[in-house]
Amino acid sequence: MTSPQPSPLLSLPGAVSGDGIDAPVAAHYGSFNTEQRFLEAGEGFVDLSHRDVVRISGPDRLTWLHNLTTQHFTDLQPGTWTQALILSPTGHVEHELRGVDDGESFTAHTEPGASGPLIAFLERMKFMTRVEVTDETEAYAVTWRPEPVVEVRAERASKPLEGRYAFVPRDQLDAFAEAAGPPAGLWAFEALRIARGEPRFGLDTDHRTIPNEVGWIGPAVHLDKGCYRGQETVARVHTLGRPPRRLVLLHLDGTENRLPTRGSDLLLGDKVVGVVGSSARHHELGPIALALVKRNVALDAQLTTDNMPAAQEVVVDPEVGLHVRPRT
Repeated sequence: MTSPQPSPLLSLPGAVSGDGIDAPVAAHYGSFNTEQRFLEAGEGFVDLSHRDVVRISGPDRLTWLHNLTTQHFTDLQPGTWTQALILSPTGHVEHELRGVDDGESFTAHTEPGASGPLIAFLERMKFMTRVEVTDETEAYAVTWRPEPVVEVRAERASKPLEGRYAFVPRDQLDAFAEAAGPPAGLWAFEALRIARGEPRFGLDTDHRTIPNEVGWIGPAVHLDKGCYRGQETVARVHTLGRPPRRLVLLHLDGTENRLPTRGSDLLLGDKVVGVVGSSARHHELGPIALALVKRNVALDAQLTTDNMPAAQEVVVDPEVGLHVRPRT
């Protein structure tokens, strides 16, 4: 596919573009702290139109996806969103996608630039299956809206404030923005995501990541389904426990007006014990980041990264590899 074009919503008042792979959309519209607060209140929307979109159609699509991925697709009902992974034969995460079926096709979104490798893999796996895979990035934009606050309050004990993704025809993105309420940028969206302990593929994961390390057992990996590539590793670690690494939330020293560079070493004294992923400034928690840490590092160990003290908060249980941080 071609390189993502800047979002038309960058013309909205106060819009400041992001950087890196998030450059085509707004980082903020003037105040990322205010934008975090109204998202938490169940208002507004986030422009994620730089994400790639893939459509899988055909009568065999759900059975095919069920056999290829970590998720249970055979009973997926139209309108129900789901997350799935494609693993290597040794259980490492190679692709991550989130999508919804409409009864005729399954439409999914991935990280910017990830659709090409995903489509190439899927095309190799078609064989005689009655499916068609197409790149719909130029036709559809991804958006996100928080759940209405009344729903969140009613189910706060068990429901994460993860909101709802939607696919919007690109030629209708301006009209969607006008009707959807105040816009919030990527900085606000990312701060809330990081605070939930929700990893982002390729930013908080690497080529060695297995689902058990980052809390994807459950949300993206269905343990009660048939065989899929990489299942043996996932099942073994789930049964025996003790994944080699664990995802943690770092609370960073707020005295310095900066965030650690993604990929920075996480140090225990002079010893490298992990790597830092994405980071943000949260309106209540201050500077935070996600990191992958060796399992045997003590939970109360004081760490440093990029010359900044960093305290850990457990996201994934180091013994069983399940997400344990409240996502409200």
